[in-house]
Amino acid sequence: MQAFVCAKMSRPFATAPLVVPVAHSLLPRHLRLSNLLLPSLTATTDTTIFRRRFFSPYNFRSVPGPVMAGLGGFDVIGDGGSMVQDAGATALVIAGAYAFVSTFDLLSERKLIEQNLSRKLVHILSGLLFMASWPIFSVSGWARYFAAVVPLTNCLRLVIHGLSLATDEGLIKSVTREGKPEELLRGPLYYVLVLILSAVLFWRESPVGVISLAMMCGGDGIADIVGRRFGSTKLPYNKQKSLVGSLSMFVVGFLVSIGMLYYFSALGYFQLDWVSTVERVALVSFVATMVESLPITGMVDDNISVPLASSLESYTNNIPAAKDEPEWISMSKQ
Repeated sequence: MQAFVCAKMSRPFATAPLVVPVAHSLLPRHLRLSNLLLPSLTATTDTTIFRRRFFSPYNFRSVPGPVMAGLGGFDVIGDGGSMVQDAGATALVIAGAYAFVSTFDLLSERKLIEQNLSRKLVHILSGLLFMASWPIFSVSGWARYFAAVVPLTNCLRLVIHGLSLATDEGLIKSVTREGKPEELLRGPLYYVLVLILSAVLFWRESPVGVISLAMMCGGDGIADIVGRRFGSTKLPYNKQKSLVGSLSMFVVGFLVSIGMLYYFSALGYFQLDWVSTVERVALVSFVATMVESLPITGMVDDNISVPLASSLESYTNNIPAAKDEPEWISMSKQ
């Protein structure tokens, strides 16, 4: 089957690609063009069809997954350069995450910031920073799994300390409400599991994961901070939630979602019709806010209900694609 291989710079927004048709399935692996390209060049082909079919109903035009074209558009093995880049990116993000949490631990221990505020800031920023780091990973098919190693590392850490197999008072104080190790196996564990699933299932190919994480991190996180400080007026159907907290979740969740969609769009991963996108993200934010306000926290943790509601609502609401494609995408399809 003829595949169109687009030799270009590794960044997704590189311009002026060189398009060369190659019948990869008919050539021995050692003769394929992908093995002759310089390390600074990659081969691209459209790999979004499979995952869009199963994981995203969005009528958007994501960047044709820039992966090595050696195996029909999905790089199962990955070239050496990509593996090194992904391994380095994983190590960098893990180190950054550890330093980030340690910084808030230190601030909390020195009484420079309240423990609960520190916990919520970690909740808000860690997931968003993790998502913002996705573009530094390579364009290989395995990049998402390398990225998922970051929250997986934290997942194992939470399980070990949650089962009291090891002790880390700083960790417990930074991410739990009452300072009990078993709390690590609830909200914090659900949080990192959602990060793992979003990276593996949606990655940089679907707005569903982006919006879900934005609502869980930004929306739900800010609702607790604002609600505790200014939430004197409670909701009539849930005295544990405040009106101002819910309003802040809707507004901030919406703004963070739009901001992250713009971030990935600016890098070339999404092409969105922004008028329709804004309307439908507002609807997703409203639904997620309503779910978060329900008196079900004792049964379902917010770190499960909010991203689940956001992803389901996002999944059922198509975001129309922009009419015009970037030039380099159009050229790759010719």
